[in-house]
Amino acid sequence: MTIFQSRFRLAAVLLALPFAFSACKDDKDPVPAEDNEQITTVIYLLTPTTGSGAPVTVTWRDVDGTGGNAPVIGTLNLLPNTTYTGDITLFDETKSPAENITEEVEEESDEHLFIYQGTPASLLSITRTDRDAKNLEIGLATRVVTTAAGTGTLKITLRHQPGSKDGSATPGDTDVEVTFPVTVR
Repeated sequence: MTIFQSRFRLAAVLLALPFAFSACKDDKDPVPAEDNEQITTVIYLLTPTTGSGAPVTVTWRDVDGTGGNAPVIGTLNLLPNTTYTGDITLFDETKSPAENITEEVEEESDEHLFIYQGTPASLLSITRTDRDAKNLEIGLATRVVTTAAGTGTLKITLRHQPGSKDGSATPGDTDVEVTFPVTVR
C-alpha cells in the first residue's frame, strides 16, 4: 500500500468517526403523537323523560371509512314538546370484534368534547350533562328538548383536544362528524 492510499484511508476513517459517535448517542424516545380515534359507527339513544313515547335510536355507520361507500345514516324521529335524555355510543367496526370507542372517550374525557348543533336552532335544544375532572362538559350524556313540529338536522362533532380542552369547539381535531336528518312530529 502506498503512502497516498494509507493517508486516504486514514482521512476517510477520521471523517467517518463523528458520524459513528453521533449515531450512538442515547436520545430519549420521541413522544408519540396523539392519534384521533377511528370511529365507524355513532349511535345516539334518546329516552323521553316527559310525555309519552318510546326510546328513539339513530345510527350513523361508515364501516369502510372516508372515500369508500357512502355512510348509512338514520333519521331522528322525535315528539314535539318533549324532553329526552341522550346517550351516545361510538364503535370502531374495522376491528373484530368491534371496539367500543366510548370507553376510550370516557377514559380520556379531559381530551374530548362533543358539539351538538341543531338546525334550525328553534327545532331542539341540546345540553351536555356530563363533565370531566376539570368540570368541563364532555357530551356523552345529554338532555334534548324539542319544541313544535318541524324538520331539520342535528350535527354531532367529536373534538379531540389533548392538552388544549377549554370547553370550546375551537382547539383540537375532529374525530368524527355526523349529520342526522331530524323530524319532530
